[in-house]
Amino acid sequence: MSGIFFLDWAALAVSIHNTILLLWLALTILLNAERRTLGLVFAGASLLCATAFFASHTVILVLVFAAPAAHLDVWWQIGLFSVGALPFGWYLVTVWYAGNVAQIYKFALPVLLNLVLATLLVFANPLPTFNQVLNFDFSRTPDIFGAPILLVAFALDIFLCVALSLDALRQTAPMPRAAENLARTRARPWLIATSATLILVGALVIGVIAWAIFAGARAALMMYVVAWIDLIAALLIALAIIFVGQAVAFYELFTGKILPRRDLFRQWRGAVILASGYGIVVAFAMRARMETIYAVLLATALMTIFYALVSWRGYVERERYIRDLRPFVQSEHFYDHLLNASLPELDAAIPFRALVRDGLGARVAHLAPVGSLAPLVPSLAFPNDANFPAPRELAQFNSLATMCVALEPAQNGGALWAIPLWSARGLIGILRLGEKNDGGLYAQEEIEIARASCERLIDTLASAELARRLMALQRQRVAESQLLDQRARRVLHDDILPKLHAAILVIASEAKQSPSGESGIASQSALAMTVESLTAAHREASNLLREMPMSAAPQVARIGLIDALKQTVEDEWARAFDRVEWQIENDAERVARDLPSLTAETFFFAAREAIRNAARYGRVEHRALNLRVAIKTRGAFQIAIEDDGVGLHKTDSGTMQGAGQGLALHSAMLAVIGGTLAVAARAEGGTRVTIRLAG
Repeated sequence: MSGIFFLDWAALAVSIHNTILLLWLALTILLNAERRTLGLVFAGASLLCATAFFASHTVILVLVFAAPAAHLDVWWQIGLFSVGALPFGWYLVTVWYAGNVAQIYKFALPVLLNLVLATLLVFANPLPTFNQVLNFDFSRTPDIFGAPILLVAFALDIFLCVALSLDALRQTAPMPRAAENLARTRARPWLIATSATLILVGALVIGVIAWAIFAGARAALMMYVVAWIDLIAALLIALAIIFVGQAVAFYELFTGKILPRRDLFRQWRGAVILASGYGIVVAFAMRARMETIYAVLLATALMTIFYALVSWRGYVERERYIRDLRPFVQSEHFYDHLLNASLPELDAAIPFRALVRDGLGARVAHLAPVGSLAPLVPSLAFPNDANFPAPRELAQFNSLATMCVALEPAQNGGALWAIPLWSARGLIGILRLGEKNDGGLYAQEEIEIARASCERLIDTLASAELARRLMALQRQRVAESQLLDQRARRVLHDDILPKLHAAILVIASEAKQSPSGESGIASQSALAMTVESLTAAHREASNLLREMPMSAAPQVARIGLIDALKQTVEDEWARAFDRVEWQIENDAERVARDLPSLTAETFFFAAREAIRNAARYGRVEHRALNLRVAIKTRGAFQIAIEDDGVGLHKTDSGTMQGAGQGLALHSAMLAVIGGTLAVAARAEGGTRVTIRLAG
């Protein structure tokens, strides 16, 4: 120590600060590793070696004038061995991290140089004692042209290893996961800054030692200069530790995680605050020569305060998480919306906007449902006016282990990442996220929260829409049943029964008269009127029965799905189309027979509704109307129904004619069995309805 209070206090505080942070980084890497590879263990061991150096540095600063020289020799040798191994350790860590196999041939020179250093330390024993260093006496140390051989070898080792580490960091090898590539690209400047700082530290230390040896300055002056150089070097190393810590905490370089975790950010900030505060307080207690009990009480109070602050921050973060997730856990009053049709539809953009803007802090985002739930859930975008193309990366999501896929922002509306969303039926959606507002990487917890929230959002919206459509279908069926019942009663009471009653009266009156002369002629006329009345009554009853809903389920179960469709077209719409073309693949009959009864009936009713719409809305005056039904089994069982009529267009009321409520209700029924229904306009005119069973 120099004897200057503030200088010695600052040097001791920085040394304790470095010891704490290095130990924290070493344990964090070793304990949080995804896979404990040899390179990762070596990185942790290098940080532990640096921790040992600063631990010995702290002990020497405190006991330099209080302990026997022999006692300090042990700590001096621990520190010297540690600092001798650190340059080569840093070089190996950077080469392993960069994954650049081309660097292997450059190992030879650093390995040879470190073997020379080890041989000198172990066998030649040029290591000066602590007293020799304290008095700047290197006379008994082997030298080359007046320079201690150990100093020369150590200087070469530092500059060679750090220079090669900079060369290794110039370009890192590509990693199999896109998130790791982006993390390495953004973390590389931190590691380059670390290497540059270490070069500066090495030059500073070697320069002052060489000056002390060759200048022959007085011991008192040298102690003062060395104290300042020691403080500056410790501060530079503290800066290098901050650089490494930023890379580890923000990008999880050495832990092998796919994405960084938000908790590690807070822990790193807490470790820096603890190391700084603890180093300042404890160094002051030691430099002021406080009684041991007071120093212990001061350190205890400091640790207690820090633990209380950590607990408080944890509580604040928990409250923030609850606030951000509240839109996803609060009730959306689905039951009220189902029972009260007058209520406005659920606004799915509210929870999605809360997730993207408040939870993730993303600039742009897009939620695209896919699969059987796509007809039930609308696409969501943030901001609302953002324009996103349809997702094209579905083939890349073939495993539940796939967390995210990198995207080209120019081709995806500014989105950088695509996150797959899954359910028991498979892929149900794609969440695309743009860059964060702060320019950082998404944490692993953020990706997991986004995936779980969007999966729940899609399931909730699909369930709500499915229930709404089924309720609408039920209301429609009840209304139709009541209407048909009232009409049947009215027709029977007002039309058919009076005619039958009149016919009965005529027949009864004629039975009392004799069939001769004019009476016979009148009888024949009355009989003709009776026959005509009965015929009209029969016609009205027949029309009424024809207009009542038919049950085709027994027909599908009896003759099969395809034959039931053919028979329905021939019986009900034979005159609606000029030509009906059937295209049925060879295996379609077999696949259709193997379908469960519920699936076959649902397909039948949906196909019948599509054909009915084509017959009702497709006809154009003075133009033929043709129908084509294609049944395929490649990939998945599907029925495509096409007509060359007017196609999809808006009516005067603004609704889409030809794609109305009927098909929407049938798409809901298909979603229950895992099917989809898509309506599209044909390029050559007309409409195509595709009914598909999810594969």
